[in-house]
Amino acid sequence: MDVSVVVPVYNEEECVEALVARLHEVMSGLDRSYEILLVDDGSSDGTWAKLAKAAETTPCLKLIRFRRNFGQTAAISAGFHAAQGEAVVTLDADLQNDPADIPRLLERFDQGFDVVSGWRKERKDKFLTRRLPSMLANWLISKITGVYLHDYGCTLKVYRREVIRNVHLYGEMHRFIPALASWVGGTIDEVVVTHHPRRFGTSKYGLSRTLRVVLDLMTVKFLLRYSTGPIQLYGKLGALFFLPGLLGLVGMAVANLAVGATFIKRPFWVMTVFMLMYMGMQFVSIGLLAEVQIRTYHESQDKRVYVIRETKESVS
Repeated sequence: MDVSVVVPVYNEEECVEALVARLHEVMSGLDRSYEILLVDDGSSDGTWAKLAKAAETTPCLKLIRFRRNFGQTAAISAGFHAAQGEAVVTLDADLQNDPADIPRLLERFDQGFDVVSGWRKERKDKFLTRRLPSMLANWLISKITGVYLHDYGCTLKVYRREVIRNVHLYGEMHRFIPALASWVGGTIDEVVVTHHPRRFGTSKYGLSRTLRVVLDLMTVKFLLRYSTGPIQLYGKLGALFFLPGLLGLVGMAVANLAVGATFIKRPFWVMTVFMLMYMGMQFVSIGLLAEVQIRTYHESQDKRVYVIRETKESVS
């Protein structure tokens, strides 16, 4: 299999038929073997019924249906697990990403890049609620991860399967895949793509996701830099609390020995010193144990972050 196209779908009944037709038109025009994987992320409308109907007439179409809504990252992860193509293409289901851009991304992919990311240079979204937060997020992610891209949020990307099979996705981490791929040795490139205004339905994203993205960004930074030596990170954080407490304790001891100052009748200072030292040790211990535990839970037991209800393939 040359190319697998993975599309997470959630409550997009108005456009899934047009999406399938457009993808089939583009992919059948390429001289490559392909499959189209649509992952229904627990849609509550008629999305699955329309997808199942499309599978009766559209070749190379495979469907995955979740039991409930697990989120875009889980849907993309399920598509990655099911994909058989050497190149794995992802894009949104709302047709704001243009399937006609896929051949151009594949051309750049053929030049040896492991990840080719779309850049919505002329983005057709509202400035204050979508474009401005995205600009700030792209700058922040680039600075923290060291992988500089104009548009981390663009779902239209091409990945080399041998690279992404070593990338584990949780939370909102689908937007950080280029940075995670770079961590395992992948090469990254960016291509300007077309972006259309939304014609169907409503956006599933909003400012409410900002905090989750920031928290996941902290995890990505940890994975990129400290996964083999986590105490380097948590030790520094703990030191911010422990060292001031230790200095305060030494200061009280010196004051007591030098001038006979006693702090027994001033419990505020005594408690402050010991609480700082205690919090420093606790942050180191709890943070390290929590990170190790969650990664052990998902990886050593091969836990998936989704549950599939059913699958379906086209008859032709």
